[in-house]
Amino acid sequence: MRRTLLLLVLVAILAPPRPGSAQRFQPTWESLDRRASREWFDDAKFGIFIHWGLYSVPAWGPKGKYAEWYWRRIVQDREKNGEFWQFHERTYGANVRYQDFADDFRAELWEPAEWAALFKRAGARYVVLTSKHHDGFALWPSAHSWNWNSADVGPHRDLAGDLAKAVRAEGLKFGFYYSLLEWYHPLYTNRSTDPKIRRYVSEHMIPQMKDLVERYQPSILWTDGEWDHPDEVFRSTEFLAWLFNEAPNRDEVVVNDRWGKETRSRHGSFYTTEYGKVFEGDTLAASAARHKWEETRGMGASFGYNRNEKLEDYRTSRELIHLLVQTVARGGNLLLNVGPTADGRIPVIMQQRLADIGAWLTTNGEAIYGTRRWRETGEGAKLHYTRKGAVVYAIALEHPGDALVLAAPRTGPATRVSLLGHDAPLRWKVEGGRLHVEIPRRSPDDEKVRHAYVFRLDGVS
Repeated sequence: MRRTLLLLVLVAILAPPRPGSAQRFQPTWESLDRRASREWFDDAKFGIFIHWGLYSVPAWGPKGKYAEWYWRRIVQDREKNGEFWQFHERTYGANVRYQDFADDFRAELWEPAEWAALFKRAGARYVVLTSKHHDGFALWPSAHSWNWNSADVGPHRDLAGDLAKAVRAEGLKFGFYYSLLEWYHPLYTNRSTDPKIRRYVSEHMIPQMKDLVERYQPSILWTDGEWDHPDEVFRSTEFLAWLFNEAPNRDEVVVNDRWGKETRSRHGSFYTTEYGKVFEGDTLAASAARHKWEETRGMGASFGYNRNEKLEDYRTSRELIHLLVQTVARGGNLLLNVGPTADGRIPVIMQQRLADIGAWLTTNGEAIYGTRRWRETGEGAKLHYTRKGAVVYAIALEHPGDALVLAAPRTGPATRVSLLGHDAPLRWKVEGGRLHVEIPRRSPDDEKVRHAYVFRLDGVS
């Protein structure tokens, strides 16, 4: 017995600590900001955002507006007879409440395995689902949102849990968006001095977030709706200390920067931009140089599906691939949104865009995944660099013609240049201090490379 106990003690002493478990974090930003971002997130580069909920039933907004804000907008527009209210009254009638949409949010055509397979085909490495938007409707059986969640009403399914299983079965990371605010929760108020907001945080928000984390162990917790209150009101540092010290997913999880109205571009595993907008007076270049960041946007102008958007309102596959390249070259990740329909389908135009991105990444993904910023992010608007170890990638957003001319790379005796998707190495020379690469004959419409051309540069500095 003594020998067994001694052996157990020795194993406990000699066993290597779990990654991230050795350090204890205090509920202060000074302590929490010392926690390094997880390498898996920096390597992943491309994720899928999903906005799906009751707002997917009306699925409407004026051009350029967020359709997922439908409830808030019809309330605000009613007295002034604004566009949201006009549509609502004309389509559903003045007596139909937002809550009534729960009966029509049925997800009857939803196949989570099909979604997961599509995201895998698109080349995404992680998926972030809106577990609860600002309307408070939860996509899991949350006891803190009784009769206002997808298990009690509507689909009568644990949408979050079913999708988590399907996404992880494809080998992708899975995470959640969670709104700190709820527009019409009886305890929520935008007045930080009102005692009700303290009750909302302690009795509803924090217990609900902990339930989400303990139940599904997300790799990402992507909060939003932080702009009404400082982080002290939301008790953000207290929650994050629990997350990093005690939660079952503590070693893997990353968090964004939306934890209070003063926290964007200041705290979190990664900073966030939205449709290219950078907060707190930052510039994208400064943010990218200082801290890991992520750009998020929809394929159109809305996150939730907007039936009012036409073909010309969607970015083309080429534009989205270029956005991915530009983002990664500057050190960021791209979180590209899809807005499913209320019955559980991803619109075909969104499927097509994802399939095109995936086809390009199949050939050119080595210049994206696992890369880091090089000393130069690009040369002009049409040429961008990434690096992986000693290898540099030059990514041309347009066909270079007969020759690619690069000013930044310094060649040496071991320099070798190749075009991804092309078998043979390319001929090159240095002329006038610039690297001139001879371009092989190929159609710009070649499926492997047509949206952007990736040149691998070995042996350069």
